[in-house]
Amino acid sequence: MLAKLDRYIGLQVLLSILVVMLIIVGLDFLFRVIDEMSELNEGYTLWIMLGYSVLNMPAAFYEFLPLGCLVGCLLGLGALASGSELTVMRAAGVSVWRLVKMVLKPIIVLSLLALMIGEYVAPYSGTLSESIRAQHLNRGTISARTGVWHREGGEYIHINVVTPDGDIQGVTRFMLAEDSQLIYNSYAQSGHYEQGSWLLHEVVETQFLENETQTQLHDTLPWNIELTPQRLKVLMVKPKEMSTSELYRYSQYLDDQELDNDRYMQSFWRKVFQPLAIIGLVLVAVSFIFGSLRSVSSGQRIITGVVVGMVFKISQDILAPVSSLYSIDPIWSALVPILICMSLGGWLIKRAG
Repeated sequence: MLAKLDRYIGLQVLLSILVVMLIIVGLDFLFRVIDEMSELNEGYTLWIMLGYSVLNMPAAFYEFLPLGCLVGCLLGLGALASGSELTVMRAAGVSVWRLVKMVLKPIIVLSLLALMIGEYVAPYSGTLSESIRAQHLNRGTISARTGVWHREGGEYIHINVVTPDGDIQGVTRFMLAEDSQLIYNSYAQSGHYEQGSWLLHEVVETQFLENETQTQLHDTLPWNIELTPQRLKVLMVKPKEMSTSELYRYSQYLDDQELDNDRYMQSFWRKVFQPLAIIGLVLVAVSFIFGSLRSVSSGQRIITGVVVGMVFKISQDILAPVSSLYSIDPIWSALVPILICMSLGGWLIKRAG
């Protein structure tokens, strides 16, 4: 009997979550398309833009899964509550915590699927999408929207395009002295990585002397820097679209360069604790169904779920800069909202039980 209830409730919750995720990811795709319409040109065509938007869908699925699980649980369990099915289950001797376990089974499966997407699919598709977009938008100029900036030592670097195979295009370099005076700048059409160093092609280098400038042309020019193709691919995507391993390695690299790595460590801990975040939000959803949202409409449950999900996300977004400002370990900016959700949800469920 309990096995049948497991399957029934699990399927009800899973289908509700998938429907919610389809709507959320679809809306994210639509908004991205609308935002990119203004960038269309002869190179960046409609079909390329649509391909770019599709490649960002795995990252959107991973990012919005906690909210989808929250709203999906509210809808799935709410439908059972509206039909008095949960009341019958309780009357038959099924405890609230037993129902929570039934709900968590499909949630755990989705969390494991999200971990795989976040670790392998989203980073690759995100890198590929940004590379395609940059290749079709850039025309040999520095672009803050499509290129990446980096600093190593006294050298400031801008790279227009990082291809999926690790080659680079449109490399602009600025070298500053200790007194912040410009020593030289150079522009290379392209570059590739071999035997532990970069080889730049078609380089125009300008040196700034005391009373004059000197320009030199190089067919090829070696470039020794610790920035590898793997680290460059990391730079092409937002921290939230990177895998946990990439986030950790790049954070350590920034730390070695004495650069601020808080943003990357905050994203790292968010990814590490995302399964716990989903469980915490699901506990809140279950507590609402057995409490204040037992007999309300589906629309009210959706609104409640969206509000709770937004409050949770905003709290993490606010705690992130606060932790940086007061030199608090980034782990707490991700963990504190989760602990609050789990404690609140557990307490409300205990009261309902």
